[in-house]
Amino acid sequence: MLTKEYRICMPLTVEEYRIGQLYMISKHSHEQSEKGEGVEVLVNEPVDDPQLGNGQLTEKRIHLSSRLPSWIRGMIPRFFYITEKAWNFYPYTKTEYTCSFLPRFSVSVESRYEDDAGITDNCLNLPAEILLEREVDHIDIAQDCLPVHKYKESEDCTKYKSAKTGRGPLGPQWKEITHPIMCSYKVVIVRFEVWGFQTRVEAFVHSCIRDILLLGHKQAFTWLDEWHGMSLEELREYEKNIQAQTNQKVLSDGYCTGSAEAATPESTSVIDLSNSSASRLPAAEKPKP
Repeated sequence: MLTKEYRICMPLTVEEYRIGQLYMISKHSHEQSEKGEGVEVLVNEPVDDPQLGNGQLTEKRIHLSSRLPSWIRGMIPRFFYITEKAWNFYPYTKTEYTCSFLPRFSVSVESRYEDDAGITDNCLNLPAEILLEREVDHIDIAQDCLPVHKYKESEDCTKYKSAKTGRGPLGPQWKEITHPIMCSYKVVIVRFEVWGFQTRVEAFVHSCIRDILLLGHKQAFTWLDEWHGMSLEELREYEKNIQAQTNQKVLSDGYCTGSAEAATPESTSVIDLSNSSASRLPAAEKPKP
């Protein structure tokens, strides 16, 4: 098991981030979906929690066969998917990923969003045993670099300036001088309990997740003028339209059923593994003496 807490600061408020994240997810999922591949929704219904209140439960299948590196594609069925279950009680969310083909593989993600600069030490109230294992990774949307093939000048936070809000470009010390600022805290636990591959595969999955979190949050900011000022109702209408277009791409192969819907930020990572900077065959671990 490998546990990391990603902290991604954004020059937004938590309420703005709610709209920006949903817009980014819909647009990004549409761009990444292809014939027979993408996100299929199985369950999308309200849920109540005695502590967290009213929320939304979704269950999805993420179809991604050709998105995987070639060394994985040779070991799995042609029509391969990961199951995602997500509980959204914004500003808190929890997401779990499993794969029936790999029963010893799972990913869990707990997220909370706060109006601070990533300084809360235990935002998600992790127990002591998890805190001991946790590695904190600060993702900087301005200074951290994407793989070369992912870079777009229009999505470069050091060059982008919002016409609507005047925010940007972001300099080296932007987190110290920017207002507003918020942080997305994400505790990601990856399990791959297969002897000889566990350490490398868990690190590989984290590398993929980090890449897409960086890309997605860069996009959420540099697309600011596209979504800023949208109401939640206007956003839902946008999602409805873009998802209808995505459906045509995802369902065109004839084996997917149901309706596609915007994935979570983490699920976009698993439909984009083949282009990750980490998409190399993890060498097997050496036997322990």
